[in-house]
Amino acid sequence: QVQLVESGGGSVQTGGSLRLSCAASGRTSMHYAMGWFRQAPGEEREFVAVINWSGAALYYTDSAKGRFTISRGSSKNTVFLQMDNLKPEDTAVYYCAARRLGAAVTSQREYDYWGQGTQVTVSS
Repeated sequence: QVQLVESGGGSVQTGGSLRLSCAASGRTSMHYAMGWFRQAPGEEREFVAVINWSGAALYYTDSAKGRFTISRGSSKNTVFLQMDNLKPEDTAVYYCAARRLGAAVTSQREYDYWGQGTQVTVSS
């Protein structure tokens, strides 16, 4: 089992920045890909970004490209999502997820573990 804990959410104005963190604990000796997803009120949860185990493969949803950066900490057990130039449409609960086998995929059905989420609110 792997436990994921997100932090770093909050409220910012349009154009502001936030850095989300996700710390993994438990069976972290396995190689996991780590992804970020988000769910806005009344919407389905959607893919935001993913990074594979080595950090060599990164994928972003189109709306995040050029504004968000996903990265892993040196211990591989922490993943970050740097979010710049935030917009009101980025308002959502952001979830961290881990996938065994380490390959970066965008489908949330492929992920094995999920955090509880952290709220991000962007006001205009």
